[in-house]
Amino acid sequence: MLRRGFQVAGRLSQHRVLPGVPQVLPRLILTSTFGSSTDSLVSRFCLEKTGLKDYALPNASWCPDMLSLYHELQEKTKTDGWVKLPSFKSNRDHIQGLKLPLGLAVPSDERDWRIFTRCIQVEGQGYEYVIFFHPSKKKSICLFQPGPYLEGAPGFAHGGSLAAMMDETFSKTAYLAGQGLLTVSLSIRFKHLIPVGSLAVLNVDVEKIEDQKVYMSCIAQSRDQQTVYAKCSGVFLQLQLENESPQ
Repeated sequence: MLRRGFQVAGRLSQHRVLPGVPQVLPRLILTSTFGSSTDSLVSRFCLEKTGLKDYALPNASWCPDMLSLYHELQEKTKTDGWVKLPSFKSNRDHIQGLKLPLGLAVPSDERDWRIFTRCIQVEGQGYEYVIFFHPSKKKSICLFQPGPYLEGAPGFAHGGSLAAMMDETFSKTAYLAGQGLLTVSLSIRFKHLIPVGSLAVLNVDVEKIEDQKVYMSCIAQSRDQQTVYAKCSGVFLQLQLENESPQ
């Protein structure tokens, strides 16, 4: 998401126009920004029957904090409007009818495509995470437990693994909140290291949707909110990426 976002943003900046002639950007459906289509996007993203493995379900590697907070948030899906997002091995399995802008193409061969944060198959060794999204509040909570394959300093998660997790949570939030999908920029300030095998809670808020971009903020902290691991802001490009009719 991050590299492709930079490529698209760069291509947009290279489109020159004559003085006095307005520049035409890809068409948007503005009602989807904070309109009823958010529910449609959520229902299309959270496919009920797929036969695909959902990697965002508890397994034996989850620490007690992650497991108990997961169950707390699951209860809120019944009473408070939160939605638990499934996590398949590839975005191809989530986003149906994807049409990339500016001539970008989706390869159609049968290789084992995997999203970066689902590339380590052994439970507990890499990215263990689950994202909950609130459609009306336009915010997300990600529970992230880094495994030993994500180590940086001995015993602690590499800062890049947290950056990737923030980018992934941003991308899902941007897509569901305002049809944003491609990263334009990330700005991160690291505060403390995350111990491998422990829980980091990422709270993401959509700050605004303006000029065809989705602006978001994130704070990653311990469950008791006593330790802040990092703060981040992100900007995602907002485009009409899908057909309106369900597949």
